[in-house]
Amino acid sequence: MQLRLTRKLTCALLLSAAMVSAPALGESSDAVLNSAEQGNYLLELKRLYLTQDERQALLAHCNDLLSTYALRAAYQVGQAQRQDLLYQVRQGESGELLLREETRAQQGHHVAVRNQRVPLFGVDPFVRYECPTGGISCVLQNPADGSPLLTIVRDHKGAAELAKALSFLIRNLQKG
Repeated sequence: MQLRLTRKLTCALLLSAAMVSAPALGESSDAVLNSAEQGNYLLELKRLYLTQDERQALLAHCNDLLSTYALRAAYQVGQAQRQDLLYQVRQGESGELLLREETRAQQGHHVAVRNQRVPLFGVDPFVRYECPTGGISCVLQNPADGSPLLTIVRDHKGAAELAKALSFLIRNLQKG
């Protein structure tokens, strides 16, 4: 039920964001984080997550998107070692994002957890992603060096929304 609610809320948020950003389609990608869109986006997130704190709303939204678009073993048909790949983000020290990656084997009880600190000061806040045509996943790239940061199920709209939310979160965390 929570998954359906999250998807409905995400769709509503995407629709409202699309209506706000529709006039800006011809502009360059640098205009993605302009102040009017950012204000509307953050206002909608704060309303959606019932908080007045932008950072808490962004963290909650990123974690909901990571849960919704997690790469599950069920999507990996035909692969030898299918596993769930789950992520969570949280705020670290000033200017730092903590990323928790949990890998669960489909059979057995093997769980591997990896924690990563992502320093954000001095990096471009725009998160880029790739969704290869022949693959089953999308990879979001670390804004610091372009290395793979996290992997989600292949869904262009989900990857775009997650990249946008992470970009706003990074920009927020860079404030200190």
